[in-house]
Amino acid sequence: MTSFIVQSEVRNRLLRALPPLEFERLRSHFVRCSLDQGAVLEAPGVTIRAAHFPEPGMISVVAHGADGTQAEAGIVGPEGMTGITLLNGVDASPHTALVQVPCRALRIEADVLRGVLAESRPLHDYLLRYAQAFAVQLAQAGLCNAHFTIEQRLARWLLMCHDRADREDLPLTHEMLSLMLGVRRAGVTTGLRVLELTGALKTRRGGVDIRDRTALLEIAGASYGVPELEYTRILGIP
Repeated sequence: MTSFIVQSEVRNRLLRALPPLEFERLRSHFVRCSLDQGAVLEAPGVTIRAAHFPEPGMISVVAHGADGTQAEAGIVGPEGMTGITLLNGVDASPHTALVQVPCRALRIEADVLRGVLAESRPLHDYLLRYAQAFAVQLAQAGLCNAHFTIEQRLARWLLMCHDRADREDLPLTHEMLSLMLGVRRAGVTTGLRVLELTGALKTRRGGVDIRDRTALLEIAGASYGVPELEYTRILGIP
């Protein structure tokens, strides 16, 4: 029941760092839910019915081309929320929000969220700061796609997933990684093999196990870190 949601026990960092008064505005409207791998929370052009504040797990925001091509644009986990377009008064997005690593989440209906935001400028401003941090993540993805190798991009993506999933065994297939990076499956296979040879990870059927995060950081280099630092700077949350 929503009345038993305690802020200090919530594992979504964005909500846990909210001033208590602002959290109280939302608390009674939240419903706990489980998000299974493959669940579509938002679809292109479809009215967004609810925003989700995930606990440890990962949701991919996938961009689509007019010709049907697609690639991941960004990642959402316990540091953030889905339904960012609602903060800007827009009720639909051209992107897909797809659950990659299963998780629990706090769900709030879109109309209710709009009403609460209209009542509290501080709450609206706080969530808009997260939206700004997410925009930085999207921009960094564009930079990485243009200037970094597949191995570096793969290392960056696995680090970001590791940040959010709170687990070393990531349920990620080669096909899924190919979609997320916007490269051929053969390129993902080669990239994973290179990372595995460094001892950074171990591949298995249907997943990847993180073995050495420091090695992943070294491989990712400058491709990783800018959005993470900006998130901390804007929101004051590690």
